[in-house]
Formats: sequence, C-alpha cells, structure tokens
Amino acid sequence: MENIMPKSLKIILTAGIVIFIQQSANAQADHPNYLQKVGETDSIFSQILNESREFYIQLPASYYPSKQQKYPVAFILDGEIFLPTVNEMQNYYSGGYTPEMVLVGISNDKNRIRDLTPSKISTKYGMPFNEENGAAENFSEFIENELIPYVENKYPVTSFRTLIGHSYGGLFAIYSLVKHGDLFTNYLAIDPGLDWDDQKLSKEAKGILTKRDFENKALFISLSGQLHMQNPQITIDNVLQDTTDFTLFARSNIAFSNMVKQNADNGLSYQWIFYPDDIHGTIPFPSIRDGLIYLFEWFQMENTDRFNSFDTPKEELHDLIKYRETKLREHFGYFEPPYPEDILNMLGYMNMEMQQPEKAKMYFEFAIEYYPESANAYDSMADYYESTGDLPSAIKYVSKAAELSDSNAYREKIEKLKSNTN
Repeated sequence: MENIMPKSLKIILTAGIVIFIQQSANAQADHPNYLQKVGETDSIFSQILNESREFYIQLPASYYPSKQQKYPVAFILDGEIFLPTVNEMQNYYSGGYTPEMVLVGISNDKNRIRDLTPSKISTKYGMPFNEENGAAENFSEFIENELIPYVENKYPVTSFRTLIGHSYGGLFAIYSLVKHGDLFTNYLAIDPGLDWDDQKLSKEAKGILTKRDFENKALFISLSGQLHMQNPQITIDNVLQDTTDFTLFARSNIAFSNMVKQNADNGLSYQWIFYPDDIHGTIPFPSIRDGLIYLFEWFQMENTDRFNSFDTPKEELHDLIKYRETKLREHFGYFEPPYPEDILNMLGYMNMEMQQPEKAKMYFEFAIEYYPESANAYDSMADYYESTGDLPSAIKYVSKAAELSDSNAYREKIEKLKSNTN
C-alpha cells in the first residue's frame, strides 16, 4: 500500500533537495564581486538552448601564455556556487595529488531543474510538479557541441575532462556517464538525486553497465547522512528496510551504488563514500576533496622518499621518472611531463650541493627533455657545467637560454663566462 504523507511534509521533501543550493545562490547574489576573486566570467550564446549561458574560468596559478602549456579541465555544474570550493581544494592538493586543471564553472542559476533532470515528470512524491524539467539531453548537447568546443578554442585545455555535480547536478553527471560516457573521463556525483522519476535513470543504466566497456573511466558518488527527515533511528544499516518516501532519496543512491559494484568487471573505476555527519547542503565540501583525490589516485606522486635519499642509485631514479612518464601517458592519453620543471630543477641543484654531479646532470637533462622551450632549464644546465669547470659547455647552454628569452641576465652571464675563459 502506498504511503500517504501530509501535504506539508511532501512540500518540504520536494523542496529539501535544492533548498541549500538556493540559499547559497542567494547569499552570493548579495556579494556581486565574489566570483571576481576566483573565476573570470565568460558567456556563450547557445543555439541549442536558445539563450545566453554564463560560465566562469579559473586558470592554474602556473599558467603563462608564453609557455603554451595545456591542462586537463574540470567542468563544474552550479559553477557560481562550487567553483570557489573546487579552486580552493586545488590550491592545496594540485601538483602532488591532482593535476593542475583549468576549472570551468557552468552557471545553473536559471532553468536548473530543466537542464539537469533526464526525464519529464508532472508529479513528485504524490504532489504536482510544475517546474520545467526533463531536458538533460538538450543540456548535454549544449555542453558537447557548443561549450566544450568554445572552451577548447579559447582556453589552454586538453581533452581530459572531469564533470562535477551536486544533487540534480550529480544526477546529470551520472546521466552523462550512462548516456554519453565518452564525453568525460571522470565523473564526480555528489549526493545525486537518483530518486528522480521513480529511479528511471538507474533502471535504464542497469543494462548499459552490464554491456558497455568503461575502461579508463572513473566515477565517485557520495551520500549524506540525511537518510530520513524525521526518524533519527534510520541509519545506513537499516535504511534499505524502510519503504517510506522519506528514505527514497538515500535508497536510490545505495541501490545504484550496489548495481555499479555488481558490474565491477566493466572496467569502471568506482568509489562510494557515505558521510554520516553531513547533510545535503554540507556534503559538497568533503566530497569534492575526497572525490578528486580518488579520481586522480593514479596521478599522485610516488617514491618521494627515494628521490630524497642520498643513497638511491642514479639508475633507479632514472627508471622511476620514466615509469611515471609512461603512467601519465596511459591515463591522460597524451604526453604529460612526469614532474613539474621546478621540481626537476630543485632536485638538480640539491644533488649539486650533495656532491652528486651525475644525478644533478640527469635531472637537468630531464628538465630540458620535458621542457625544451624553457630558458631556465638550459640556464640550469649551464650552472651545472660551470660548477664542473666546463665553461665552453656552460656558454653553449646559457646561449640557448638567451635564444629562448629576451632577458639581459643571460647575455650578461655569457659575457662573464667568456671573460673567465681568457
């Protein structure tokens, strides 16, 4: 027998999914300069949506146009709210745990339910549902055929893409994985609204998860501790035994997670985390941190103790660098330097001070190999040769640095080295 819920409670349940997002959006509206501190506003007129759509761009701190470097890109739904959170997480974790990324925060402050829900409904939890909805396919077409090409043409991004969404945004992220799995590599679905339309997306996903190959794709899903709005006795251990509408949101999340785990042989990398101390409005913060760290687990630097050890043989260090180069190429699908230039540079000078010149030379050689347009890489090699007394080689490398840079410092260094050879 269907559970009958008081009208007032049904309204609360219907609105509860989005109330925190609405509050956050209203709070930001009171501070119009807030996004200027984090993301630069851009917009595109969509022929598909027949409207202009704003989005916000945050470039990595290391970006300089002259380097012509490109970065993986993360598309963040409800970008006016969550771009600052993702950016702050990247400020702490990028480089060692996650790659530096271009962040694209897509605005969903208008037509949010329309764009992020995958099927049309007219009632929700037994109550009329009159907001426009069910146009996720249209919104997906906008992202694929208009927004991504625009971003790739204007900003320094690669084809390695991550999609991040909360609530209905999380629902859309899972919809994208199921329906358009090649559009993104990583999917981060925060407390997704999988109860939508009687769990229709989950039912459609069942056959797809069984048959499709999801190799090199990764999904992270979270669930908040807000399992039941009235009954604190409902826990993660007994929520599946409850049959009321109050727990349908949580039960839909768990059921989808179990279905993914049952199809573990399809190649999809998957993690699900329950946050018992968070509610729907607070769960984005820990989910973004844990989700990005999981999705880029393969990127995390390994064997740092071997690089710091005085006794590690040069040959072992060489092989570790080449191993990471191969690993990154396999995951990104294109070449990516295994270490930032400044780390290779630092290791080179550190080994010079430790009186291990062959190791120092190796690091400087790798810096030149991976960053052939860097004047600093050649100048560092010049310092190495100068320290060994090989001034002709030092002049050769600093001259190359001078070719790549208009800095007078390199020209002055050349003259100084030449005067020392006389």
